[in-house]
Amino acid sequence: MRGYLMGRALGVGLLVLLATAPGLRGEEKPSRCAFAADMRQLWEDHVTWTRLFLVEATAGLPSKDATTERLLRNQVDIGNAIKPFYGDEAGAKLTALLRDHILIAADLVTAAAAGDAAAQDAANRQWLANADEIAAFLTAANPREWEAEATRKMMRDHLELTTEEVVAHLAEDWEADIAAYERARAQILHMADMLSSGIVAQFPQKFTG
Repeated sequence: MRGYLMGRALGVGLLVLLATAPGLRGEEKPSRCAFAADMRQLWEDHVTWTRLFLVEATAGLPSKDATTERLLRNQVDIGNAIKPFYGDEAGAKLTALLRDHILIAADLVTAAAAGDAAAQDAANRQWLANADEIAAFLTAANPREWEAEATRKMMRDHLELTTEEVVAHLAEDWEADIAAYERARAQILHMADMLSSGIVAQFPQKFTG
């Protein structure tokens, strides 16, 4: 599954336009409110397409391939969103880290569905390490607004809630599954607000309002 997803990611990356990124709607300076709304949309897409991948991959649905493409494109979109502030190299780095986040999650779902405890444990360790790397990347970019401990907790909370969703779904506990997704969505919106407000605070001259 990892090889398949990586191949899809390379193809999808060529099709992504920078116009999908927050603040790149054509206006010279985006408003703070518009930027925050766009950032929320990007991260809500992150958990929404992750959920659809979980549902379709575990059920073996033919729509899984199209969903995989859309999920991986979201990671490129998020990387593109920070390029106007931190540069192309930083945007590409964030995309790479988030792509790994998705690839490892796919390994984790596969191992959990197969009942392979050893593979699941190994994937979980990789997932946690990747989350800490994403948190460290963000803190290095904006240490004043994205303090290390808070940013690391934010990423760890995202993993924990996603894991709850996977566990409930595989157990066919549909009420718990839905509740876990709703918690994951609420948490990711809080995370999006933390990121957008941090960028606005760091680069106030790039916004209106």
